[in-house]
Amino acid sequence: MEDSAEALVRFEGRSSLRTWLFRVATNACLRLSSRPRRMLSFDHGPARSDTGDLGEPVTGPVWLEPWPDDLPAEEEPDPAAAYLRRESVELAFVAALQHLPGTQRAVLILREVLGFTAAEVAEILDTTPASVNSAMQRARAALEQRVPRRTQQAELAALGSGGRRALVDAFVTAWQRADVPALLELLAEDARFTMPPLPAWFDGREDVGRFLAERMFATPWRLVPIAANGQPAFACYQHDGERFRLGAVNVLSLRDGRISWIAGFVDPQLLRRFSVPMEFSPPDR
Repeated sequence: MEDSAEALVRFEGRSSLRTWLFRVATNACLRLSSRPRRMLSFDHGPARSDTGDLGEPVTGPVWLEPWPDDLPAEEEPDPAAAYLRRESVELAFVAALQHLPGTQRAVLILREVLGFTAAEVAEILDTTPASVNSAMQRARAALEQRVPRRTQQAELAALGSGGRRALVDAFVTAWQRADVPALLELLAEDARFTMPPLPAWFDGREDVGRFLAERMFATPWRLVPIAANGQPAFACYQHDGERFRLGAVNVLSLRDGRISWIAGFVDPQLLRRFSVPMEFSPPDR
């Protein structure tokens, strides 16, 4: 694959530099589309019921991972910056994207995420607007089979700012008190709990509750609300006998006002992406 500097030398000015740069980046992504897609825990294996065996960590670049929110100002006019303001970074959306063929994925991102017109995408991909529209229709149809009926942004909007704050506060309070019944009140009946790179995951409120009671709350925790993938998230600090250390990032997915998925991420390398302290000191009492 050519170096971007080498490609820049060959820029002839027949299109805008912005469009040309997106063409170079898109073509590079298409050439890489044959690489194995990142997994969710659901893709790796069936849910478990034995809380005593979480499996050995599956290492390497195999898991779909969270993206810290660093949102630009709402008045940002650049469509590329708008990417982080939309549902296009939600975990379910990113996971579904990986099931699309490379061209459909490129068309969907360029059209719906970055805001290019069909004509601009056709120029970027060296094809026709008709082909772009056809690929877009197929991509949308495929995504409808894999993404929830409502985006997380729609779920959060339905809750409103007060409802969202109440949910976050209730989750933090129940988790820090190891109050399993209170947590279960926040969960949907079919809620799931995942924790890559550990392969184990739990399906349904009953099994999730047993995992929380038997394993998760064996030690105290402190939570700090953050945001990732445009969703509510928490930096989770686990007590190691001396202090609270960053042990996980939990990302919540919602459905009809309840938590449908707690996506816990425990890879130490991944945790360093988030601009939060590695240790948490409780306030003096």
